[in-house]
Amino acid sequence: MFTVTVREHLMIAHSLQGEIFGPAQRLHGATYLVDATFQRAELDADNLVVDMALAATELRGIVAALSYRNLDEDPDLAGTNTTTEFLAKVIADRLAARILDGALGKNAQGLTGITVQLHESHIAWASYERTI
Repeated sequence: MFTVTVREHLMIAHSLQGEIFGPAQRLHGATYLVDATFQRAELDADNLVVDMALAATELRGIVAALSYRNLDEDPDLAGTNTTTEFLAKVIADRLAARILDGALGKNAQGLTGITVQLHESHIAWASYERTI
């Protein structure tokens, strides 16, 4: 399996519902490194997994739509525990939609999967992996 990873960063505010979250039930900020890894079994005709520039541009746009916002006020996310794991899925699903829309070029149609990993710190992270 071949992979290419591009990276971005995300800064948000949110609160989490439920006693399990302790002090994180209060509004707080979170900063993440976001890695998006694109997969395919065989390289395309240009010997690429995906155009890195297009992948980075699409990831940047998706992350920018979430960044510097209180996710509790986002109509698509309000009332949802926007945990690290959940946000990884949101970003992966939005990237998959952009791939299927052709935003990463026609050769990206050969991608078989994507993994999004959100790093909360140097010792803790979560990821979501999906097929395309």
